[in-house]
Amino acid sequence: MPEKKRRPKPIWIARDLSRCSGCRKCEIACSLFHEKRIWPEASRIRVFMLIPGVEFPHFCAQCEDHPCVQACPVEALRVSERTQAVLVKSDKCIACGKCIDACPGRIPHMHPRENHILICDLCGGKPQCVKVCQEGGWNVLEAVPRVNRAYKLYARRPEEITRDLAVKMYGAKAEEFI
Repeated sequence: MPEKKRRPKPIWIARDLSRCSGCRKCEIACSLFHEKRIWPEASRIRVFMLIPGVEFPHFCAQCEDHPCVQACPVEALRVSERTQAVLVKSDKCIACGKCIDACPGRIPHMHPRENHILICDLCGGKPQCVKVCQEGGWNVLEAVPRVNRAYKLYARRPEEITRDLAVKMYGAKAEEFI
């Protein structure tokens, strides 16, 4: 009897944002994978630095209720059965921005040249941002099995994340920077 191919289990990208060095290799790896060139503006993951020294990757939290998918008026977004990642049908996307408004973290963003939205698709189950982060030893990002959790809690605006990280890193002094 031939061996059945095991279907990969859905993953999620766990994040320890306080470990981020701001190297931006995750942006580079993502753009190389998706765009076939180094183009951080077209990366599905973006590193924010709203306060010097407080840098972190910002990308899709893969919310369990997928508000971006629900908001799309033309069904250009769908959830992959295999990975549970949000996938963009770029030829259907009308670049209306309703998915951005629906996202609690305002994470989807427009492609810099093409008329469609960009959202992390987990690189088909092998996220390149995780690979480069692990290889570099920063361990900010880690692929873990997706289980029943409230992933939407991780979908926060960059300003909120910056505030929390600054307090964690600088304590009471963070108020001076915020």
